[in-house]
Amino acid sequence: MEQPGTQQQERPPPFEGGAEAASVAPAAEGDQQAAAVAEVPMDCGTETTTATTATSPSVEQPPQSVYHIKWVRWNNQKTPIITQNENGPCPLIAIINVLTLKGLIKLPHTLDVVTVEQLMEHLGDCILSSIPKDIPESAQLNYEQNMHDAIAILPKLQTGLDVNVRFTGVKDFEYTPECIVFDLLRIPLYHGWLLDPECPEVLAAVGNCSYNQLVEKIINNKSSTKPEVVTEALIAEAFLERTASQLTYHGLCELNSTLAEEEPCVLFRNNHFITLYKRKDRMYQLVTDQGFLNEADVVWETLINCEGDGQFADSDFVINPPKPRCLTTEQQIDQDEELAKQLQEEENHRAASRSSVRGGTPQPAGGATYGQQQQQQQQQQPRHNNSPPSKKDCTIL
Repeated sequence: MEQPGTQQQERPPPFEGGAEAASVAPAAEGDQQAAAVAEVPMDCGTETTTATTATSPSVEQPPQSVYHIKWVRWNNQKTPIITQNENGPCPLIAIINVLTLKGLIKLPHTLDVVTVEQLMEHLGDCILSSIPKDIPESAQLNYEQNMHDAIAILPKLQTGLDVNVRFTGVKDFEYTPECIVFDLLRIPLYHGWLLDPECPEVLAAVGNCSYNQLVEKIINNKSSTKPEVVTEALIAEAFLERTASQLTYHGLCELNSTLAEEEPCVLFRNNHFITLYKRKDRMYQLVTDQGFLNEADVVWETLINCEGDGQFADSDFVINPPKPRCLTTEQQIDQDEELAKQLQEEENHRAASRSSVRGGTPQPAGGATYGQQQQQQQQQQPRHNNSPPSKKDCTIL
């Protein structure tokens, strides 16, 4: 991570298809622990594979500093949800929405938009109000330092936070000043980028490395002269490529078992910060996309797999099917043509089936079946006596 007043050379990502928008900077001389950390890109609405560097608090603010408010019913109260535009600051929005769901931030009910400056002011008030009243004198100095570090980090919430995950647990992050903000606000921060315990080769290749340590390890070991070291580096690299969404099924299970019921928290996934909530053993992501601003029935989205096949739910967690999309004239024509083609194929299939039935069962003239014709012949033959028919008189069909 680039520190104020120091210059570090930016290093490109070691491979394609890994964690998007992750920056890797070399450690400072003599300090092997000063690895750079993966950074959330400024554009939280789109993903990018270009390398970025940590954002300094003095960087110019994004031009779009006004965000729309979506009002929903939550715990029988009208509650504001801050929506995210194309360049929305997802760390700030995720934290603010946790605080609004907890009732710690309240906005006037007539408010439709809010500025970043207003959000930052509310956030600062929450940090100040979270100060314990009975801090031991021995911990006073340390707490004051944490407060100072958190205030210095606040401007970065508008652009991106530097976090460095460890693959050993959903709460495991390399401790950085950015984590202090979550600690002071008592907001749990999770991730689901975990190793599968049933894959011993991957466990051995990754070990207890953090993301940045693992990237450095891959870079160094791929150039080794020892085949086993190169193989281990390739296994670790394949793991990062295979889990580029930063969520694994083992991580998903661990999240579901670790999250407390009905406690809003923040999930770091795919270089985004997401407001997460668990209710009745099911996890939900808060929908903050501004495109759903006027969709009252779209408040939550289920988190059920790594592929993102969630379902939308309203504020009462009732699942709702997505509404039909508004199509352009050209899209409507294409859809009609596709439907007509599908109907024609079904009709051709039915016609072919009828033809197959007629051709596969020959019928005699007059429409009588083979069994009916045999029965008619038997009825036409005269009986010579009233004795029961013998076996040779019976026709076995």
